[in-house]
Amino acid sequence: MKAASLNEIKKELIDLPAERLVELLLQTTKYKKENKELLTYLLFEAGDKQIFIASIKKEVNTLFEEINRDLNLYFTRKSIRKILRLVNKYAKYIDEKETEVELLIYFLQQMHQSGIPYEKSTALNNLFDAQKNKIKKIVTGFHEDLQHDYLRELAMISS
Repeated sequence: MKAASLNEIKKELIDLPAERLVELLLQTTKYKKENKELLTYLLFEAGDKQIFIASIKKEVNTLFEEINRDLNLYFTRKSIRKILRLVNKYAKYIDEKETEVELLIYFLQQMHQSGIPYEKSTALNNLFDAQKNKIKKIVTGFHEDLQHDYLRELAMISS
């Protein structure tokens, strides 16, 4: 089955009655957890982004505290990648570049402060550098003042 384009779907949804729209939304959320999470964010949490961002940061803190540092760096890397996937998923929900940069910087700060010797692992070091480069790339589209602020925060992490 070939999926319809976003424009075609939009045109079709405009013509549907409200009851049918509700049915379709509920059916869409049944099959994928991410759809349900996105709809939950849009319905209940999109009104106050700062509270949502604070809850994400709290969850990131908790996940970094739960990382087992006694085992080898392989398991640590898996845990850090899991946290990064979570941060990227939530940043995608909010769909604002400033928020994405804020969350990624926070992730890097936590990774740096966690005491995990990520410099000893090529994979973790590459992950850290890739996120720094991603932030720099996103920030280039911002206003000069915002660029300066975010790049200064990024520089403080690296030092």
